[in-house]
Amino acid sequence: MTAKKKTPTAAKPASKQPAPEGKGKKAKASAQDAPPPAVAQPAATDAAPASPELHPAFNQAGEQVMVSVPPSDNGEAVAPSAAPAKGGKKEKAPKAQKPAKSPNPAKPPRTKRVSALDAAAQVIAGSKEPMRATDMIAAMETKGLWKSPGGKTPEATLYAAIIREISAKGKEARFAKHDRGLFVAGATPTPAGKGA
Repeated sequence: MTAKKKTPTAAKPASKQPAPEGKGKKAKASAQDAPPPAVAQPAATDAAPASPELHPAFNQAGEQVMVSVPPSDNGEAVAPSAAPAKGGKKEKAPKAQKPAKSPNPAKPPRTKRVSALDAAAQVIAGSKEPMRATDMIAAMETKGLWKSPGGKTPEATLYAAIIREISAKGKEARFAKHDRGLFVAGATPTPAGKGA
């Protein structure tokens, strides 16, 4: 078995003043529990008019100020609230109304930019011979149909887009593969509403 050490308990602080002789702790407690002496207050007289009293209040900036409050009908002054508004927040001054905004002027409709694939479909439809992706890019730029936005390999992007369209749409694609890397115009799309 191991012996447990006893930890000392907190000692009560000793009182600096000696206890009154012969009275002990009870005398000390009764002296502390005694109410403070009453202060004489002047009696209100009905004959003399009551003057306004000063009471603490808070202004709009939240600073404490002294406010004079006139007495009520029964002669007692009604003190304003000495604490800030509900929740400890300051009251805000009412905001001035803003003038109504005028509607923005109508912007001219932006022309939709033609995609590289759509421009390539236009170029290949007007061509009578098979074309490579690099040739289509050059023809689109010279005709002003499409210009590369700064990409390093627009021909590779166009080639991949054409292959995707051929595999997704099959015989209805705007392109058809003629040979390795060469494309021709595929099925011509029929205008909407004029189908067979």
